[in-house]
Amino acid sequence: MRTSLLLICMVFIVPFISIAQDSTIIVPKRVYTTKPLKSVEPPVVDGKLNDISWDIVSWEDGFTESRPDENTPPSNQTRFKVIYDRKYIYVGIQCLDNEPDKIVKRLSRRDGFDGDWVGIFIDSYYDKRTAFGFIVSAAGVKGDVFESNNGGNEDDSWNPIWYTKTNIDAEGWTAEMKIPLSQLKFGKSKEQVWGFEVMRRHFREEERSVWQRLPPDTGGFVSEFGELHGLMDLEPQNQLEIQPYTVGSVKTYEAEEGNPFRDGSDGKLTVGLDAKIGITNDLTMDVTINPDFGQVEADPSAIALDGFQIFFEEQRPFFVENKNIFDYTVSSSEAGNTFGSDNLFYSRRIGRSPQGYPDLLDNEFIDQPENANILGAAKFSGKTKNGWSIGVLESVTARKQATIVNNGERRKEVVEPLTNYFVGRLQKDFNDRNTFVGGILTATNRNQLTPELDFLHKSAYSGGLDFKHQWNDRDWYVGGNVIWSHVMGSEEAIRNTQESIAHLFQRVGADHVELDPGRTSLTGTGGNLQLGKIGNGHWKFETGATWRSPELELNDIGFQRRADDIRHYTWIGYQTLKPDNTFRKVGINYNHWSVWDFGGNFNSLMFNTNSWQNWKNNWFSNFGFNIEPVSYSNFALRGGPRLRESPQMSFWNGISMDERKKLRFEFFHNGNKASDNSFSSYYVEFGAVYQPFNSLRISASPEYGTNRNKLQYIDNLDVNGETRYLNGTVEQRTLSMSFRLNYTINPNLTIQYWGQPFISRGRYSNFKEVVDPLAKNFDDRISPFLENQLSLSEDVYAVDDDLDGTTDFSFDNPDFSFVQFRSNLVVRWEYIPGSEIFLVWSQDLSQSGNPREMLFQDLQDNIFNNEKPQNIFLIKATYRFIL
Repeated sequence: MRTSLLLICMVFIVPFISIAQDSTIIVPKRVYTTKPLKSVEPPVVDGKLNDISWDIVSWEDGFTESRPDENTPPSNQTRFKVIYDRKYIYVGIQCLDNEPDKIVKRLSRRDGFDGDWVGIFIDSYYDKRTAFGFIVSAAGVKGDVFESNNGGNEDDSWNPIWYTKTNIDAEGWTAEMKIPLSQLKFGKSKEQVWGFEVMRRHFREEERSVWQRLPPDTGGFVSEFGELHGLMDLEPQNQLEIQPYTVGSVKTYEAEEGNPFRDGSDGKLTVGLDAKIGITNDLTMDVTINPDFGQVEADPSAIALDGFQIFFEEQRPFFVENKNIFDYTVSSSEAGNTFGSDNLFYSRRIGRSPQGYPDLLDNEFIDQPENANILGAAKFSGKTKNGWSIGVLESVTARKQATIVNNGERRKEVVEPLTNYFVGRLQKDFNDRNTFVGGILTATNRNQLTPELDFLHKSAYSGGLDFKHQWNDRDWYVGGNVIWSHVMGSEEAIRNTQESIAHLFQRVGADHVELDPGRTSLTGTGGNLQLGKIGNGHWKFETGATWRSPELELNDIGFQRRADDIRHYTWIGYQTLKPDNTFRKVGINYNHWSVWDFGGNFNSLMFNTNSWQNWKNNWFSNFGFNIEPVSYSNFALRGGPRLRESPQMSFWNGISMDERKKLRFEFFHNGNKASDNSFSSYYVEFGAVYQPFNSLRISASPEYGTNRNKLQYIDNLDVNGETRYLNGTVEQRTLSMSFRLNYTINPNLTIQYWGQPFISRGRYSNFKEVVDPLAKNFDDRISPFLENQLSLSEDVYAVDDDLDGTTDFSFDNPDFSFVQFRSNLVVRWEYIPGSEIFLVWSQDLSQSGNPREMLFQDLQDNIFNNEKPQNIFLIKATYRFIL
């Protein structure tokens, strides 16, 4: 009890003490007044800034250093001009440099942000939370980002059409930009006032300088912008862009004798269309018909033994662009460890692999679709001048059938129904944009479910209300959300949900949940509430609580790892604000978490401290430690009773060299270990990047991990009406290496290669069953099988429980070896702004290896000596019409 009181004091008293030590820095807003082009011809975008049109305005300078030494004169000054006409904003920037021959001009694909660069950021909504960023490097490489959450989220998938050129001269280098007003969003008014910022990266000094001062302890980025005035009588631009595409592809693979669907090659030609339609100047409709994602990089290989689904980032362009509008994270926190990937909308559910798979006889062959085709999708999104943020997404995926052949006779079976997905998002700003209230609604409806697909929900709905209020110049905040879900389906579908690893209603000894096989719906709730301080001084903090009721189910269109969880978290952080003789910047953090379930069981108590350092030579390092003295799992026995886990300690540590170096290395490792040595793990990653010249970059990241767990779940076996909780000791080894090669011929023509060999092997031994799951001592929780009780034959273990010479039960050998090699080679040519040609070679090999082999030998046998991986060759061409 005394410990709890001490923690509460730390949470609520320390931040208030620190506030007394901080003093608010009032930074006056700078104003730049632009002028329209009336009787003067617009400038030619060549990077030289010598057109007479630039003479109608004066240079604006007075930049200040933002990092590393904030509010000091930068090494070299920067100045800019802004002019405009009916359709474009023109920006000219001069980056003065007393050593122009040392300006770094590294080439990369769009959004590479390497070498010297300069960028402008425009808050045309003037909501102090969102901004459009246009960046160009000294080499002429374009970058563009959409800032949201006051700069907390950056979306570099946003690719507007705009024009820019750069030039190096005796005074430094210059950048000239021409930005169509149609690519910005703004409301109607006689005179526009926009938030505005200019930022420069001086590469040699790894220095940032800005036009509007940006203190390091502010509560955000966009809210600190200066202002752009003088924008008179801007006409709304009715944006209309249409981008048709065509793709020709050929797939080759190893032919399978007798299988009519695997003859060694397939080919197809597809067409589709993307369109962007400006409904108003601040609201846009994005439409896609039969979208193609063939050039998207494959997911990295991964395997997990805990039974929970693995989260992969969305990479498909249609869903990535403007994803911030539809984001509804259940419980993101500065403290982490709150299942921060859980979200009401997870776009990878749309167009997923079919969820059904027919049962086959020995002499049958199947043609199983790889994905549920997206017939069409539309996004309606934007933000009005009076503070309404709107997002609506509608998508329909096709009904997919598998074809089965049996001795020449064919039949079809539905493996994925016609499905409609809907997401609606709404937010409203108040209180001079310091407060917002919002909501979300999602719906998944599956049509004409066949008996074979009766295990799927017929419909699933979720929704939520969220809010955030900031005060004291956005230094303090309170925010949160409340969510709900409702799923409906057959008794089989709802029983499957109740028994899934996220819920486990069949848990033994859990009085607060109960499996009901007759139910046809589930309704659950969740949410998050937090209070924090993020600006004004060295100290920051956040404390909050999050919960997910046992019946909460989001996985039809969202992502959710587990339900039945209540947790409290607190984070306190300290950071330096000025560099010294050792560090550019350094921070230290403290976190703690407490976890319960809805039955009142106390499942976890964990403490953490960590620190990060940016050294004077611009190296980075970090380290951290976790201690978890209390740990219980409702999920480890997959429907069995709550299991006590041994106290544990974990650590992580990383170091990386100055990223400006042409040859640089990084190293990271982490590990954990139980106090009684019942489990341990270790992971190490080494990275190397080499840039021999400005247009070529090569990187490799070998990774190796070990996992030893004496209580690894294998199966729950029904033996004479009694459930036996079978576990074993697993020795898992995982080895992989990601390799990348980027060659940039010019900013619009690039060649990229990515490849990853991967192997994960697990060997099981010391089989045992859990007999007293809550026992304090590990040995009291288990009953190991004796050597003479087990026999292995044809990959099946037979168990003679009573040693009478008769097999009492059996289980499959759980040893595994998963081998995979994935790679992509992409040639991308943006032959005119917004129009592209892709040449793609993609390779995939996934198969089981030999668990008894050594890792390198297994890799060699299954990848390097394999002559028939699956290859996909495709060519894609798009053309962007701007009407």
